[in-house]
Amino acid sequence: MSEKSQLKAISLNKEPEYLKLERLSIKDHPQFDEYWVQEIIASDPSVLGLGDLILKDKERNQPRGGRLDILLEDPNDERRYEVEIQLGKTDESHIIRTIEYWDNERKRFPDREHCAVIVAEEVTSRFFNVMSLFNGHIPLIAIQMNAVRLANNGISLIFTRVLDEIRVEFDEENDAKQAADRSLWEGKGSPETIKLMDYFLDYSTRLQNGLIPNYTTAYVGIMDGRSPNNFVTLLPSRRRICVRPRIERTDTIDTELETRGLEFKYGRWGAYKIWVNPKDVDEHGEYLKTLIKQAHEG
Repeated sequence: MSEKSQLKAISLNKEPEYLKLERLSIKDHPQFDEYWVQEIIASDPSVLGLGDLILKDKERNQPRGGRLDILLEDPNDERRYEVEIQLGKTDESHIIRTIEYWDNERKRFPDREHCAVIVAEEVTSRFFNVMSLFNGHIPLIAIQMNAVRLANNGISLIFTRVLDEIRVEFDEENDAKQAADRSLWEGKGSPETIKLMDYFLDYSTRLQNGLIPNYTTAYVGIMDGRSPNNFVTLLPSRRRICVRPRIERTDTIDTELETRGLEFKYGRWGAYKIWVNPKDVDEHGEYLKTLIKQAHEG
């Protein structure tokens, strides 16, 4: 065996060297701060371990003051993550702020699913105690962030999920107690999607005497007299509308929607969520009306 081969064999047989990482406190560090962490997450959201998310916004102004640190989105289903960063230990005020910003965003964009995310250097036992008071009614993920010094004197961040999201059920009726009018949705939609909204409302309200449109801050639904009868709800946005017939999920409907090439998922309130644009409605409007009729009869 040549000398070169002998050296290679020795190298391969050598035990890996254990290196103890030095943990640092970003809160107490003279060079790094929350904005440094924010830029790292914004430039590469995958570091959080939540999937292939994209950055939608950072330092996002909130209606009642304050700014959301980071807004991320899953491009596959448009699900949004409201991310707040805290250096040091989690505290009650930061938890409340995270939930408040999540609530603001889900009300501004009710056609998307939302999840609150809190990133902190230390997630304390008190945090879990506080979250237990909400009894699983808020979809929230907690991620502990550790800063470590590397052998080359560089700094790295390790993100560990310590509280996974609990899927929750919201009472849609209570969630939409705040009444609205047509102008709210005209502002959120476009002339094209408002036309689609009217198309489905006109059909839905003709299914039974006494049915009228029900405009709320969370969705456009149906009223039967003075009571909501939301067998279908509508969510117009700028480019398309989400049609949500409240019917039981079946393989037959799934297959039909897939065959027609329509984007859909089955929502948390026992309803299909089907996203369509004007071209889709031209081609598949009659089929969608059969689903609405089925929801009304159910």
